[in-house]
Amino acid sequence: MTKYPVDLITILGPTASGKTPFAAHLAHHLGDAEIISADSRMVYRGMTIGSGKDLDDYVVDGHHIPYHLIDICEAGYRFNVYEFQCAFQNAFMDITARGQLPIMCGGTGLYIESVLRSYELGQVRFPERNSLTIGLSIERDLRREKISRRLKARLEEGMIEEVQTLLQTVSAEKLIRYGLEYKFVTLYCLGQLSYDEMYRQLEIAIHQFAKRQMTWFRGMEERRGIPIHWIDATLPHEDKVQIVLDLLNGK
Repeated sequence: MTKYPVDLITILGPTASGKTPFAAHLAHHLGDAEIISADSRMVYRGMTIGSGKDLDDYVVDGHHIPYHLIDICEAGYRFNVYEFQCAFQNAFMDITARGQLPIMCGGTGLYIESVLRSYELGQVRFPERNSLTIGLSIERDLRREKISRRLKARLEEGMIEEVQTLLQTVSAEKLIRYGLEYKFVTLYCLGQLSYDEMYRQLEIAIHQFAKRQMTWFRGMEERRGIPIHWIDATLPHEDKVQIVLDLLNGK
C-alpha cells in the first residue's frame, strides 16, 4: 500500500501537450512513482520516432524514471484494448506490490477509459482503480504550433528512415493501419505521395487527431462521469506538480 489517498494518478491530454515530461517530473518529485504508458503505438518495438516515445523525457535530473508498456510487442502486430487492460493490470500489481504509486500517462482515450471505468472485456471485469485524473489543457493555436514544430523535428531526426527500416519486415498495409506518421510516411516511401503532399496531409491529420482526442476527453468528463482536473500545460513543471500535490492533500 502507498501513502497516497488514491491508488493511481492519470495524466491525459492531446498530443503535444507535454504529458510525458510532466509525468516524469511528477514521478521524480514523488520519489516513489512509476509510469504506465497508455499509448496505442508506443507498445511497438521499432516504432520510436513516429510514435513519439521521447525516452529521454524519462530522465529527470539524472534519474531514470521507470516506465512500463513501451516496446512490449513487435511492429505489425495488432495490439488491442483487452491486451492493454491485461498488461496494465500486471504492471499495476507489480508497481503497487513494491510500494510504488502508478502514474498512467497517455493520449489514447479508449485505453485510459477502459481502466478508469473498469470495462468488462473478454468476460473479465478488471478491478476499479481510485484515480486522481489530471488533464493538460493547451490553447488551440499553441497546440497547432507545437504539433507543426514537432513534426519538422521528427522528420529531421529520421522518421522516414525509421519507416523504411520497418518496411523491411512489416508490410506496408500493416504500417498504414497504424495511421498518422506511419500511414503518410509509408505512402511517401511507396511513391504514392510527394514529400510536400506527405508533409501537408500528415500535418492536417495530426491536428485533426488532437481535436478528436479532446472530444473524447470531454465526453469522458461531461457524459461518462470521469472527473478531470485540468491544468494549463504551459505552466512550469514545478507549478503543475504543486497543483497535483495540493489535490492529493485535499486542498
